[in-house]
This record gives sequence, C-alpha cells and structure tokens, in this order.
Amino acid sequence: MTSPPAHVTPLRLVQPVAIDVPRAAALLGQKAASWLGTPVPAAGPGRSRFLTDLSLPIRNHAPSLVFKKAAFVDLGGIREIDGGCELEISWQSSSLAPLFPVFSGLLTLTTTELRLEGYYAPPGGELGAVLDKAFLGIAARGTARWFLERATQALAGPDAEAILPTSM
Repeated sequence: MTSPPAHVTPLRLVQPVAIDVPRAAALLGQKAASWLGTPVPAAGPGRSRFLTDLSLPIRNHAPSLVFKKAAFVDLGGIREIDGGCELEISWQSSSLAPLFPVFSGLLTLTTTELRLEGYYAPPGGELGAVLDKAFLGIAARGTARWFLERATQALAGPDAEAILPTSM
C-alpha cells in the first residue's frame, strides 16, 4: 500500500457502543435518509449521496456555539465483515469545496463499537497541511467526532428513527 501524500492527514475515531448490526445496516442503506439528510443523485454507481449539514460544535463555550456547513455525504455499499459490517464514506462541502476539508474513509460497525477511519485533505494543499497542524485539524477532527456521535445516536438508539429529525 502506498503512503498518502504529505498534505493528507489520517483520522481515526472509535465510539464504544452496543449495536444491533442488522438494524444499523438498514439505517445505513434504504433508511439512511431518516437520519442523514436529503437524498440527491449519487456521485457514482453503487453509492448513495445525501445533502446534509455537518456541524462543528465548540465545546466548553457558553452559550453553546455550533458552526454548520452544507455538505455531501457519500456512502458506499455495505460489506459484511467478521462480527459486523463496513462501508466507504466520504464528505465534502456542497459549495466552495476548495475552501473546506474533504474526508474519505471507512465506517465500521461491530456489536461493540462504531469506528470512523480514513484521511482528510485540508484545503490549500501543502500550505493547508501546515495550517492544519496549527489549527485547522481541530475543526476536521471536531466535525468527524460530531458525525460519529450523530451516527451512534441513529444506529445504536432503539427509537432513533422516531426521534431523529430528517435533516441535521
């Protein structure tokens, strides 16, 4: 496997949680719009695309502060793995895309955890990578953490379909 370009940053987050994998797989397939956003034409065959608002909550800030950005979230087909399933996932801004980080990776579900791992590319190429190390990485990881928490609510909660809004 080749190493990623210098301006791409690895990202790995794990959320321990009890998951009913078959139910969660349905919420990532035909029922994804119930929690992920508005379905839009997919970027390629075998993929689903949703227009949604990704959020960056600023924690430990009173009053609470949340930055939102309209984005496309793309999901690949669900593959069974030992003890769970996984699918490709990516997101990018729906407008002014060169000014915002792009993420591509895998969302893995097992009966005990939800894992998001992959790479994000900060805007601006190599200069953006330098700035990312200084402060932009906080935003990319914070958005990914928010997404994983949102996915955990949707995929692990027994009544998640009834209580989650259809748009974020």
